[in-house]
Amino acid sequence: MTRRAVSPVFVGRDAELETLGEAYDQARKQATAAVLIGGEAGVGKTRLAGRFAEQAAQDGAHVLVGGCVELSAEGLAYAPFTAALRQLVRESGAAEIAALLPDGAARDLARLLPEFGEPSGDGETESARARLFELILTLLERLAERRPVVLVIEDIHWADRSSRDLIAFLSRNLRTAPVLMVMTYRSDELHRTHPLRPVLAELGRVDGVVRAELPRFTQDEVAAQMAGILGVTPEFAKVDRVFERSGGIPLFVEALLDCGDECSFPDSLHDLIIGSVERLPEETQRVLRVAAAGGVRVGHDLLAAVSGLSDVDLENALRPAIAANVLQVADGGVYAFRHALIREAVHDELLPGEHARMHARYAEEIDRDRTLVPPGRAAIEIAHHWYSARDDLWALISAWEAAEKAAKSFAYTEQIQLLERVLTLWDKVPDAAERIGHDHCTVLERASEAAYVSGEMEQSLKYVRGALAELDERNAPERVAELLVRMANVKSQKGKPGGLEDLRRAERLVPRPGDIRALVLTRLGQVLMCSDGVVEGTALTEEALRIARETGDEAQEGDLLINLALGHSINGDLETTFALNDRALAMGTRLDSPRIILRALGNNVDALDNLGRSQEAVELALEGEKLARRYGRFRHQGVFIANNRAEALESLGRWDEAVEVIERSMTMGPTMRTRWHMLRVRADIAIGRGEEELAQDILTEVGAFSPHRDEHTQEWTNNTRLRVAWHLLRGEPLQALDVLEAALDNPPLARKAMLAGRLLASVRYVCDAAAPVAPERVERVRAMGDRLAENLGDGPVNEAFGLVYRGEFDAAAEAWRRLGRPYVRAKALLHGALAAAASGDREGASARLREACPLAVALRATPLVTQIETLARRVGSPLSDAAPSEPVRQADLTPRELEVLRLVAAGRSNRDIAAELFISAKTVSVHVSNILPKLGVSTRGEAAAAAHRLSLLDS
Repeated sequence: MTRRAVSPVFVGRDAELETLGEAYDQARKQATAAVLIGGEAGVGKTRLAGRFAEQAAQDGAHVLVGGCVELSAEGLAYAPFTAALRQLVRESGAAEIAALLPDGAARDLARLLPEFGEPSGDGETESARARLFELILTLLERLAERRPVVLVIEDIHWADRSSRDLIAFLSRNLRTAPVLMVMTYRSDELHRTHPLRPVLAELGRVDGVVRAELPRFTQDEVAAQMAGILGVTPEFAKVDRVFERSGGIPLFVEALLDCGDECSFPDSLHDLIIGSVERLPEETQRVLRVAAAGGVRVGHDLLAAVSGLSDVDLENALRPAIAANVLQVADGGVYAFRHALIREAVHDELLPGEHARMHARYAEEIDRDRTLVPPGRAAIEIAHHWYSARDDLWALISAWEAAEKAAKSFAYTEQIQLLERVLTLWDKVPDAAERIGHDHCTVLERASEAAYVSGEMEQSLKYVRGALAELDERNAPERVAELLVRMANVKSQKGKPGGLEDLRRAERLVPRPGDIRALVLTRLGQVLMCSDGVVEGTALTEEALRIARETGDEAQEGDLLINLALGHSINGDLETTFALNDRALAMGTRLDSPRIILRALGNNVDALDNLGRSQEAVELALEGEKLARRYGRFRHQGVFIANNRAEALESLGRWDEAVEVIERSMTMGPTMRTRWHMLRVRADIAIGRGEEELAQDILTEVGAFSPHRDEHTQEWTNNTRLRVAWHLLRGEPLQALDVLEAALDNPPLARKAMLAGRLLASVRYVCDAAAPVAPERVERVRAMGDRLAENLGDGPVNEAFGLVYRGEFDAAAEAWRRLGRPYVRAKALLHGALAAAASGDREGASARLREACPLAVALRATPLVTQIETLARRVGSPLSDAAPSEPVRQADLTPRELEVLRLVAAGRSNRDIAAELFISAKTVSVHVSNILPKLGVSTRGEAAAAAHRLSLLDS
């Protein structure tokens, strides 16, 4: 009888292969991004993924494979993606891969793989990781232009934080290219606090991500597996016995068959797995224990060095393990345990002293010859082994070195973990500062920076406070000032007050010109300009600009010019804004600085929209977004420009396009402030369309209902205006009046059109609505509004808002017509009609309403349409001179809208409809929004009734 350790026949898994095949087909249609395969250890996840990968490759897919590596608790940063990159380089060469990327961008990949040359010297720490993520996304998309790509990532339960974040990012964004990610994980290891659990929860909410749980084998499948291993059909009694003892887990079936008929029932799964090892020669077992300390995979040269054996002796010792399929020979002279569970069982057999010695030997040999491990892995491997060896001195030294390496690879979360280890070991190593060449405070400073750039604001704040507690500002004023700037930045990111006070204290600590004073003044000036302190902020920024020029720092000079432009923009001086941004743009172009170029372009998009040149703003934004993609900076700066495009689209009444831009940008993981900016644009559209619940959710998230005033003028003004609009939508003019009374008592004096002007128009609408019931309060608010109007900036948009505030609605409507802004035009026409009706001019009211109605209907601005229709009924005027329209017919709805309507009428939710029609819930929402105005109704229930009444659902 021929016995094999692993069945050559692939058994079962038909349903799971079908799921993967369907996902692959959907990925080729750009409808699926990822499949998550969960299952117990040993249940066959790797075998399934491998089988699917073979089939996909035969079908013409480009299959890339990477696995996560277990290194104690910290993992190995970007391990699966580094492995996939290494495969690409082997297949095509680094030059060909680099040619797929934006100019010079491959230098960032050099931080993961040295084959891409010298890493870029770009010191933009805050945007570095975002650029790397975008670079990996771009590379996969470019590869997929040639043929579909399948990226297999195994064992994501071991993934480091950076890899988990990148997996989530790719899963949200790989819907525009034929790319499918297939990921495996041990579901039985996901305890309540496992870091993968929130990632799986997040991915479960992403359209295009499929989850599959791999079950154990049935008894028939175990019989088929046994037949493949034994080479003959096994007896039923034996199948029954093996099935009962293995529980249907394929790895345990293999172990039981390898154990043989004489095998007694094992006391534990560990005993079952280790049984196949214990039957090997003693020298083989010893070398396997050495190999297990090195991980699931270990190179021949490294194992020879650690074991102290010659090549021949090592090969002789390992040959029985390879014959028994305990160990396998992989590419590149690497030995790999057939399954991670086998390696874990062998490693658990190490005695305490043996454990420490083995890991210390690995650390010493890798440190002696770093080419013994794949490029880029030596530092983290050494740190892992010294820590496992429980050698406090070298664990501290190697953790510090590995933290530096992690920072250079943009693996900031791993850097934090390593620095935490340094801090934990500090008191155990008497001369720790001398050993690493830095004091304890420096470790805290580095940790605070790493936490900040990785978005861990609470951690960053903890480290900053710890560092400040160790420093005396009299002896180290510059270090304290730098930490205070970081503390202010953290508070800003968290939306907490107090940042301005921190910056003022920092400014007092560094009175003399120099780099640190310039740093403090740059941030302080920016915060002041955004916080109703434009004059002081401008003066401080100009001082920082003088320091930058004296020191010859042109990059900082370009940034400061843009900051100055920001102040003029808030002040309503848009011509000066343009001039300063253009100077910065020219400087950025000369310096070849994508960051400065994109900042200047993005700010000019905003200026154009505020000047009423919104179509030009959209065109410039598209140019900026294209540049951001070319530079590999879309996720960080391109999203900011896309937000400004969404604002311009909202102004132009191209609301569906704006929503699409916002939803697409949200998948890129924008910073909190940029996310809030986009959500406020979405809230404007939601309020305009009567989506009250959505608007409330957004206003809650962006802090509009918070009792604390945001320090930033823009945030404060927009939150106030949106909250007022929300109350008006709910028919609560007195509550809207409450908001204005509190807000206008001492408002930040922005003169910018889309800030002050928009708020001023809201004052008019609230006062008109509340005047009949609270005339005295309305007069007080009008007086406050008059003071705000006195500070309004110049330009056609501010002029139009001023006309609205003064009640000159016809002139305002004409101004909005010239500017191409349909929503505010329709509102002005409605209020002009109200005024005409009040004066007895029914014909004039009717004419205005007939002009306003199609504008509001085209926008699907349901509340505005309702107001127009209500006033039209009051004045007894039809909204159209045409004969009554024909009833809605099936032909008036698209085939997809009919499908959606049929399911709406059946009482299905948007999520249910999305699953039924294989589209996203957001797409269903858009279809429903289109259907309602076509049927002339405002609710789903009314739509269902209309569908039956008009026989729209008849086949």
